[in-house]
Amino acid sequence: MAQKKISEGKGRGRPRAYDPQTALQQALGVFWNTGYSGASLDSIATAAGMNRPSLYAAFGDKHALYIKALEQYWEFAAAAMHEALTDSTLTLSEALMRFYEGQLSIYFSGEGQPRGCFAIGTATTEAVEDQEIRDVLSDRLSRLDADLEVRLQTAVSAGELKEGADPAALAVLASSLLHSISIRARAGKSRDELTELARNAVSVICG
Repeated sequence: MAQKKISEGKGRGRPRAYDPQTALQQALGVFWNTGYSGASLDSIATAAGMNRPSLYAAFGDKHALYIKALEQYWEFAAAAMHEALTDSTLTLSEALMRFYEGQLSIYFSGEGQPRGCFAIGTATTEAVEDQEIRDVLSDRLSRLDADLEVRLQTAVSAGELKEGADPAALAVLASSLLHSISIRARAGKSRDELTELARNAVSVICG
């Protein structure tokens, strides 16, 4: 199905068409770099190549646009996580390393300084006073824990983990490490350092 486009008039002639997904990606980049509070509709509109009325017509207000950007980010990040965790050809340690390396690729994907995780870097601040953002963040973190727990339970059944290992507890440990890696990336740690951190932690989890 063809992607729906938004048309914006500019003087005479044919209206200019905008791809909502491209515009949303540009908005996500602004939020990622400046945070929710630091982003203005003007800066987002400029990045998206749209005027404010067209931006509002396409996505609603700034809050609605941020929620859409947050959900889009989670879909993208979760796809990479799911691929790593469900690959039956990988051992547990290989799957976890691919899981972390996939997210590191996202954290270091921006120009200039690494941006870390979009959700951890922006949503955690707003979640304190914003119930909707808090609900989205809580739900996605719970899904991450559940996906990791399924993979770890599979490892228990396959004899990859020692007897008595607790998949639920290890899942929270594995996801907490990911959040720490995100923060450390934003704080300036190199990708090599964070890859080594992940490798050491995976050794502990699989030990």
